[in-house]
Amino acid sequence: MEHILSLDKELFVYLNGLGSEAFDPFWKIITKQFYWAPVFLLIFYAMQRKVGWKNLGIIVLFLAVLITFTDQTTNLFKNHFQRLRPCNDPEIKDFIRIVVHRSSYSFFSGHAASSMSSTMFIVLILRKYYKYAFLLFLFPLIFAYSRIYLGLHFPGDILTGYVFGGLSGAVFFKLHQLFQKRTGDRFKLPD
Repeated sequence: MEHILSLDKELFVYLNGLGSEAFDPFWKIITKQFYWAPVFLLIFYAMQRKVGWKNLGIIVLFLAVLITFTDQTTNLFKNHFQRLRPCNDPEIKDFIRIVVHRSSYSFFSGHAASSMSSTMFIVLILRKYYKYAFLLFLFPLIFAYSRIYLGLHFPGDILTGYVFGGLSGAVFFKLHQLFQKRTGDRFKLPD
């Protein structure tokens, strides 16, 4: 385990070191969900056109529960493992690029988990309507990389967040399908 953690730190130092001050403002914008709002609205619009308002409301409700579940589980892991963020790690903090500083713990990334879980859920719904729905996976990749760039998460934190988020999104999609089956035609998505 020590060897894996050491490799994780080395990879972080390399990836974090690729940044430059000229791009810092850009990555600060990328890391905030607020600035992604136009993209989210466009996705909801595309979804609403295929599933209707009632079904979109149900999907949004499932997404809200999914993101809450993902966020709270992430906090449980962070408080249990108490892994220091790279910006607070005494072994590396003096020679890495710290663009943003946080005092909370690092393992695992809530940004990676939430973005991947919601994207997985949405892609699984949209894939039968839109051939290129899989391109939405660019969002969690870019969004979570910003955490490495800013000095807030190790790659292992991101990867674990991706895995947890992907699994959570798939499970919630299955729950959504089960909900559709149980409620019958009242909430059924059109084919």
